[in-house]
Amino acid sequence: MRKPTVVVLSYGSGNVRSAVRALERVGAQVEFTADAAAVEAAQGLVVPGVGAFASVMSQLAAVDAPRLIDRRLAGGRPVLGICVGMQVLFESSTEHADDQAATAGLGQWPGTVCRLEAPVVPHMGWSEVRAPQGSRLFDGVAHERFYFVHSYAAKTDPASLLGPGPTRPPQATWATHGEDFLAAVENGALSATQFHPEKSGDAGAQLLRNWLATL
Repeated sequence: MRKPTVVVLSYGSGNVRSAVRALERVGAQVEFTADAAAVEAAQGLVVPGVGAFASVMSQLAAVDAPRLIDRRLAGGRPVLGICVGMQVLFESSTEHADDQAATAGLGQWPGTVCRLEAPVVPHMGWSEVRAPQGSRLFDGVAHERFYFVHSYAAKTDPASLLGPGPTRPPQATWATHGEDFLAAVENGALSATQFHPEKSGDAGAQLLRNWLATL
């Protein structure tokens, strides 16, 4: 049986080798690259993210990632965002915005990423998630604990902002740190997690297997 092919997008983000190794351990053939042909040809694309929202957006633009992600999604080809790689899929972020306008994201989902309102920020450690019934990403791990490292998050279900329509609405998975926030979103070919599945032990490995099964 051939291994599913996955590109982990290389664009200058922090240490993402752990994501490459985790995907390889659960059965993927992984390439770490920003080469446009490889991104388009792979069965799955992973968009990791470490650092500040605006910096990640700038780095993504430098490798033409917004266009490449759009092309994949237009063709129904799976994309998985991780951590800030999830946040940039929303319309904007207030991180480092001060009195200026929020930083624009990729706009795949409506909503703004905001600082967590919690006694301790950043949220660093293990938290339980609450996944919806029928989630493919969380099959078998719907109420497990996953590893988070973040100070900002999306807090509004994108389905509530989109309103009724002909397509199936995004599925939201929630977690709590001081307040409820989006731990993951599944929306057809586009999925994303605020936590790091590659650092989340057996539960994270199962989630990655579940994602590979959709390719």
